Formats: sequence, C-alpha cells, structure tokens
Amino acid sequence: MQGTPRWRLALAGALALAAASAIAAAAQMPPRTMVVSSNGPLRTISAALAQARDGDSIRVAPGVYRESTIVVDKRVDIAGDGDAILDGEHRRQIMTVTVNDVSIRHLHFRNVGVSDLGDLAAVKVVNADRCTIADNTIENAVFGIYLARSAGCRIVRNAIRGQARDEVRSGNGIHLWQSRDALIANNHITGHRDGIYFEFVTGTAVLDNVSEDNLRYGLHFMYSDDCRYVANVFRHNVAGVAVMYTHRVVMIGNTFEQNWGSASYGLLFKEIDDSRVESNHFVNNTVGLMADDANRIVAVHNEFRDNGWALKLMANTDDGRFEANNFMGNTFDVSTNGAQTSTIFTANYWDHYRGYDLDRDGFGDVPYHPVRLFSLIVGRNPPAMVLMRSVFVAALDAAERAIPALTPETPVDERPAMRPIP
Repeated sequence: MQGTPRWRLALAGALALAAASAIAAAAQMPPRTMVVSSNGPLRTISAALAQARDGDSIRVAPGVYRESTIVVDKRVDIAGDGDAILDGEHRRQIMTVTVNDVSIRHLHFRNVGVSDLGDLAAVKVVNADRCTIADNTIENAVFGIYLARSAGCRIVRNAIRGQARDEVRSGNGIHLWQSRDALIANNHITGHRDGIYFEFVTGTAVLDNVSEDNLRYGLHFMYSDDCRYVANVFRHNVAGVAVMYTHRVVMIGNTFEQNWGSASYGLLFKEIDDSRVESNHFVNNTVGLMADDANRIVAVHNEFRDNGWALKLMANTDDGRFEANNFMGNTFDVSTNGAQTSTIFTANYWDHYRGYDLDRDGFGDVPYHPVRLFSLIVGRNPPAMVLMRSVFVAALDAAERAIPALTPETPVDERPAMRPIP
C-alpha cells in the first residue's frame, strides 16, 4: 500500500467498519414473521424468501399457491396456517432446500411433475443439514421427501400418499442418499414404488412409521450401516421389505404382515452381516424372513405366525442364532437349500413339535428338526405345492418321523420350548 494517499486508507477503513457494524446490527435484529397470502403484499413463498433474513418465519395462509420451484436458501421456518396447498401442476419439483437449519411444517404439497432427467420431489434437501420436515401432507408426488448429502435432518409425522401405477414412472415416499444421522418417525407412506428407500445412509433411526400398499418394498435399503428400525409397520407391500449389502442392522418391535406373492417376503436379508432381529412380528407373509448370505444374525423373541414359510435359511447364511422365538400356524417353519448349517436354534416354540417333557423344565426332551421333507420337495419342484393337503404329504410326514435321516441333520432345536414364549 506504499504510496496510497492517507485519505484513501482512512476511507477504506471507515467503509470496512461500517460494513462490519451493519452485519453485527443485522445479526442482532429480532426475527420477523412474514405472511404469504393470496391477497396480501406477499403472494408467493418465493417473494417472502427474497425479503427474508436468516432466522425469520414465513407463515402461509390457506389457499392454493402455484409458483415456480421454491428455492429455500435462507435459514427460515416455513409453516402453513390452515390448509396451505402448494401445487406443482404436474410440471415441476415444488421445493428445494439448499441451506442448513430450515424448518418446513404444516404444508400441503400436491401434483409434483414427472421427469426422465431427474428425481423430482415435493421437498428435496440437497447439501443441507439439520432440516426439519414435519406435519406435512404430500399427495401425488413421484418422490415425496428426498434428502441428498445431508446430516441430522428430521422427517416426522408426515402423510405421504402416492398414486404410483408402475415402477418405471414412480419414485419413493421417503428417499435418502448419502446421508447420515437422520430421524424418520411417525410417518404414513402409501402408494409409492418403495415406501422408504436408503442408499449409502448411516447412523439413522426409523421409528413408528407405517409403510403400506407400495408397488415394491415397504422399506428398501442398501449399503446403509448402523441404522435402527424400531416399531414400524410394513404391511401389504408387493415384495415386502428388502435389506441388502449392509452391516449392523438393528430391527426391534416391527410388524411385517400381509406381503403375499411369488417373490414376496416379510423381510429379505441379502448379503448382511451382524444384524439383530428382536421382538418383531412376521404375520401372513409368503415368507416371513428370507436369509441369503446373511451372516451372524441374532434373532430373539420374534413371532412367526401364519406364514407360508416362516424362515427360509439359505446354505450360505452362517453363524446365526435363533433363540426364544415363536413359530405358530406356518405351513413350513424352516426351509433350507443345503444339508448343513452353522446357524443355531435353541429354546424356540414350535407348534408342530410333538415331543415330551419328562423332567418338567419347560423344554422338550427330544430335539426338534424344523425342516419338513415336503418343504425340500417343494423347494426343488414348486408345482408340488398342489399336493399340500393330500394323503401323500401325510405319508411323507409319517416317514419323516419314522426315518429322520430323510431330512437334513441341521438345523435342529435341541431344547424346544413346550409352550409359547411371552
């Protein structure tokens, strides 16, 4: 700065001081509440955002609002006051969030556009953390709520209702990609391709949601380690729930029910390590739990009731433990495609067990082999299922009891419980 006149240095210093003072003053200004209404000075959310500062609130009055995709680039709270409807007119994404700490509440989103070039959503959060999307209604969206490269967001108490007719032109109700530490709680999702979909997601909790009547999976996730799924209901989805290529999955107190079809499961584990499945209900599914290359499963205190197959245990699934589960009313309790398994069964209740308990300790004195001979036949020749209620099957069961060498030596429950486990 040698040679610069002193007056210029003084002016630059004064300008810098004034700018710093203005920034400090703005930071100290109290947050404002801005009202969007169809007949007021602010008639769109975008207009309110143009005037908003970080920390302000935007209240949206009842009415139908049709505007270009709303880009939320300030840290604001946007909330509907009554039935505030944001209509995408089947043309566009409705709202995109690009900054941290945004809250979107009590809004009604509908009619998101369809595009072959991008995943359009009612609300998409991109590269933004700690956002809250709560108490909204989303109707007729390809993707309902979409998080990409985000952390610490909360998606709670939303009603997400799609109208998907085929998998190609549909999306997911709640979709997370490359995100972490999210909370997905108390949402109701229906009518999408997958109700909830995760890919490359870690450390996330999925609690008390209902995902039903979706075209493919109620829940579908891949490469998503260290997540917890607690007290959710996955009901009447075409293929059930699929968990793939993931480590340390925890599933507690969920209900998997009424997932029927030739390729349907209550829960599919494929290439999964170190999972815990506890106190879940598998009810009225073609297959309750399918384990394919799923190693070190710990399954305790689950109920398998009225399924076609309670458990399909593939030979490439090793070192699991099934303990204190109830198997009741299933056509087949366990099916496998191998002669041996390292998975341990102990202290489970099997309603097909016909052993005795002479020492009255509550456990059968005779081990139980849950794989029926007829299940092996059906596994190799599915059309044989038409013989299920025939005299032939009754004869097979009698032969199996008389000559147990016809079925695999394992799996076996050495201490089958005599009564259902509370």
